[in-house]
Amino acid sequence: MLVKTFRWAFAVTALGLAAGVLYDGWTALGIVAILSVLEVSLSFDNAVINAGILKKMNAFWQRIFLTVGIVIAVFGMRLVFPVVIVAVSARLSPWSAVHLALTDKDRYQELVTDAHPSIAAFGGMFLLMIFLDFVLEDREIKWLGWLERPLAKLGRIDMLSVCIALIVLLVSATTFGAHAHQHGGTHADKAETVLLAGVAGLITYMVVGGLSGFFEQRLEDEEEREQAAEEKAERAGRPGSPVKLAGKAAFFMFLYLEVLDASFSFDGVIGAFAITNDIVLMALGLGIGAMYVRSLTVYLVRQGTLDDYVYLEHGAHYAIGALSLILLVTIQYEINEIVTGLVGVVLIGASFWSSVRRNRALSDAS
Repeated sequence: MLVKTFRWAFAVTALGLAAGVLYDGWTALGIVAILSVLEVSLSFDNAVINAGILKKMNAFWQRIFLTVGIVIAVFGMRLVFPVVIVAVSARLSPWSAVHLALTDKDRYQELVTDAHPSIAAFGGMFLLMIFLDFVLEDREIKWLGWLERPLAKLGRIDMLSVCIALIVLLVSATTFGAHAHQHGGTHADKAETVLLAGVAGLITYMVVGGLSGFFEQRLEDEEEREQAAEEKAERAGRPGSPVKLAGKAAFFMFLYLEVLDASFSFDGVIGAFAITNDIVLMALGLGIGAMYVRSLTVYLVRQGTLDDYVYLEHGAHYAIGALSLILLVTIQYEINEIVTGLVGVVLIGASFWSSVRRNRALSDAS
């Protein structure tokens, strides 16, 4: 099962490392390998969150996520995205940005660094909304009950997550945004950039999440109508099967997954510039890492890991909350990618260990 799920990731690893050697020798192989590990460590929480969404989708859309989705993830976010942000921020054509990336790597990195505040604000707000909507919802299973119980009570207030997110954005724009370093431009320009990018991230979350929720609700209504038929089938000796997301519901959930993956990949793409400013090596390394994250997502779904280790999803959402705040702080301050990666690993590791202890306690009790 493990080899079958990860076979494409293994194949892409071999091809990517070989391409790195052919492109720029053995040093390039080392850089590609380091970038791959960086991407996996920064995106482990991404795999857990994706698995929670992907398990609601049918087999066809799960395959789409692994095929079409990986093309979007690797070529869209890891290759095209760094070029697009340079083109937009420097007011260049995409072809000029590519030419700049290949011929003047230092200038290219400088332009990406200048664009970082808007990238961090957009991604930070999108991820913050995911975290807030999770912790403000009353759920049956609680990991940190002392924190989650009062937050669930607060969550009864309509639109609270949006209000908190907007307050965080305003604080970020008026403090970090106003002092963020920029080659040229004024503090007011930078604050306005952060504010606009953050609002865009918030709107993107609400539009994509809202459409996903709308079609998911329609599916749930359909489930209720089919419940009687399923129960009848079970009484007749035929096991009923849970209804999976399909059609428009699955399509919008797929879009939500892609935007989510894009937001997660911001820190990986920006972090990669600390290791190399060569877009070819960056695409190879981050692309390999993205393949492992996708394969890990599918593995978690097919093994039922989230059902067995019930606090994993909690740990991943806390990691998202931490990552969103880290992204917003990086508007002004540099934070080492190792710190970013370790925060996610520690939180998910703690939630996994809590799940193991819970399973043992339940086993002993029975």
